[in-house]
Amino acid sequence: MVTIVDVARAAGVAPSTVSYVLSGKRSISTQTRRVVEQSIRQLGYHPHASARSLATSRTNVLSLMAPLREDLNGPGVMEFVAAVATAARDHDQDLLLLTKDEGAAALRRVASTALADAVIVMDVERDDRRIPTLLSLGRPVVLIGEPAEPTGLAGVDLDFTAAGACCADHLADLGHRAVALIGPHRLGIAPAARLRHSFAATAQSRGIRATTHQCGPAYDAVRACLDEVLATEPTAIVVHHEAALPMVLAELQRRGRRVPDDLSVVAVCRDALATSGPVPLTSVSIPVAELAELAVLLSVRPEPPETRLLAPRLTRRASTR
Repeated sequence: MVTIVDVARAAGVAPSTVSYVLSGKRSISTQTRRVVEQSIRQLGYHPHASARSLATSRTNVLSLMAPLREDLNGPGVMEFVAAVATAARDHDQDLLLLTKDEGAAALRRVASTALADAVIVMDVERDDRRIPTLLSLGRPVVLIGEPAEPTGLAGVDLDFTAAGACCADHLADLGHRAVALIGPHRLGIAPAARLRHSFAATAQSRGIRATTHQCGPAYDAVRACLDEVLATEPTAIVVHHEAALPMVLAELQRRGRRVPDDLSVVAVCRDALATSGPVPLTSVSIPVAELAELAVLLSVRPEPPETRLLAPRLTRRASTR
């Protein structure tokens, strides 16, 4: 294992000089710093995490609180976790994973034991009960999601209000006049509420008859929801429910409804899911990598707290006409 003494010997300086270069506690000449950093790279030296924490009062660890719920698409959650881990590694950070069901107690444990320098929180609800605890942590917090009201915390999200309008406008431009939206059955999910309201308002402004429906994650719930949806005789549906989307498509096929010949389909989902079936879906992309990178960046380089919304991107594929 390469030590700080090995780096110092290779750079021709004292071990204390290497320590000062790493910690930034003393001014070091540009030339000396360059020589030390070159030796660090050549030898592949990595500071011991505990020693680095003592020297800098930082752990170089980010904590990510991720959800585990049956109505969420498991691969989708893990894609987010992997994207945050990748972005963290690019910023020389390690990742500590918490689950949402651990709640405020886990957040307080991380803060009280200085396990992480910052906290990233997924699956933010309209009236999220974790907000008071997050505000009290005394360290950077970044929400992936947007609560109903401003919180004083930094956040990143897709602009779901714009996404709902984008879906309705796309179908209106194609000539559809009767459409339906299928969303998750949990009404406390802020993105779903924003998209639903915007979709309905935009459809109304474009002279479209629109209905909105909440759907559970089980197959029986999907069948019941489709009974309700198809009774309204839509020519197109929008699905903002990753966990239910594959079942919706399978049930439409079982009922003999061809996509897009009998029914156009737009999905609000990750690109990997939109392109995984026999009919590539027109979709508004959930920009996982961009959201993860921005969340990590705001964690390691805190700015005045605000929510940054990414503009939706609709990609037309084979499922709408």
